Amino acid sequence: MFKKKKNAREVQGRIYSGEKMETLSVIKSRRSVRRFQKTPFPEELLVKILEAGQAAPSAGNVQPWRFFVVRNREKKLRLADAALGQSWLLNAPVIIAVCADLDRSQRSYGRRGSELYALQDTAAAIQNMLLAVTSLGLAACWIGAFREDLVAPLLGVDGKKMRPVALIPIGYAAEAATAPPKFKLDDVVEYVD
Repeated sequence: MFKKKKNAREVQGRIYSGEKMETLSVIKSRRSVRRFQKTPFPEELLVKILEAGQAAPSAGNVQPWRFFVVRNREKKLRLADAALGQSWLLNAPVIIAVCADLDRSQRSYGRRGSELYALQDTAAAIQNMLLAVTSLGLAACWIGAFREDLVAPLLGVDGKKMRPVALIPIGYAAEAATAPPKFKLDDVVEYVD
């Protein structure tokens, strides 16, 4: 077999060939980026990111997530204010606000569903989206520091039933993010045989 000649370009401080990245490579190269280019990205990439979130596993296939796509500058400004003044959020062409539908999980699993499964399932959807962002040559950051009581009404939801879990600003990177230090595997793994 002949290997394809790679047409490499620099993206987020790594070489990306335009071919699909291997899963582990995507996982290990994902970074939190807080500076974005003003260039908007194609709508079809946004759809792929949203589809990746939708494809996440969930307890009982309840799928208790809701994705709110925010492009309006005024709404992004209000999200930045709700995110404890993180004004850099305004630089992202798109912010996806991800909410957990607590009622949907509670109907299937009671209190454990609304207090645990809804959040676990939504976190899986968020991670899927972050990995899709990386594999598509874009950049993002998982923002959890924000006032839920301000974000919920901005999205038009009842915060007691639909809990805001994350804000994900997305765009082309304007910085090369470096890998943060990680614990050694031995420090976080216990074998219970």
